[in-house]
Amino acid sequence: MNPLPKSFNPLGLLAGLLLATATPVWAQVSLGSASGFSVLGGSNVTCTAGVVTGDIGVSPGSAVPYTNTGCTVAGATPPATNAAAVQARADFLSAYASVQSLPCTQVPGNLSGQNLAPGVYCTDAVAKAGTLTLTGPANGVWIFLVNGALTGTNFSVAMAGGGQPCNVYWAPTGAATLTDSALKGNILAGDATIGSITLTRGTLAGRALSNVALTMTGASVIGCGALTEPGKPGCHRKDHHGHHGHHGDKDHEDCGRHGDKHDRDCDVPRSGHHSPFKPNDKDHRDGRGGRS
Repeated sequence: MNPLPKSFNPLGLLAGLLLATATPVWAQVSLGSASGFSVLGGSNVTCTAGVVTGDIGVSPGSAVPYTNTGCTVAGATPPATNAAAVQARADFLSAYASVQSLPCTQVPGNLSGQNLAPGVYCTDAVAKAGTLTLTGPANGVWIFLVNGALTGTNFSVAMAGGGQPCNVYWAPTGAATLTDSALKGNILAGDATIGSITLTRGTLAGRALSNVALTMTGASVIGCGALTEPGKPGCHRKDHHGHHGHHGDKDHEDCGRHGDKHDRDCDVPRSGHHSPFKPNDKDHRDGRGGRS
């Protein structure tokens, strides 16, 4: 982990603020066909007494790849999604590997009480607590590189200023374990051996993508295709398997309130089988912090 700067540089601070507010083009993450899944597991997905809005996939799977015990699913499930999950897994892992190399700005480990503009942030494996507020425009992107496990109990993320949950990415180098939390964003648990996700009660507005096992108990995952504002035309995108990629040739989709006053228009980059970042990524990397 890199220490915070010891000297104050007003010009550097101004440049950092401008970069964060503008959301550099290189920070636009593309999940490819993985964007069509709300829940994606590597070895298996186990859902107990929970709710999933969107498709569930498993790849490469195991002897018991998918177990549903009293879980309500509004979307396709294995084995119907098996073929689509193969490419989705490859795209998800490609995105995960790419974000791990990004320069980032160090922020306090528990994130409690922070109000962050769009940008790339690195944080330690300290249990997340309290409320994190993400403030930015509808096309703002937040990437959190967690040096270790992503854990939290009663942790919540609030979107403000038009910021969208589907433009938030959590990329831990370990597992993700959240209890009684209200998380916003896409969890990319891509480690090959410990990249599992465990959600116990609480809600996730976004996607849960795991390289190993994914276990939900009494938790709700509201996928990006379902984050719809009532009465707003053209904001609901069908993300079911077989319909990934360019949907009506729209670069962005709108997502709105789903039981949370902070969730408004969700701006999701168009999916496709290409690099996780847009071109010209090297143009905005100067002056960023590093990570260990």
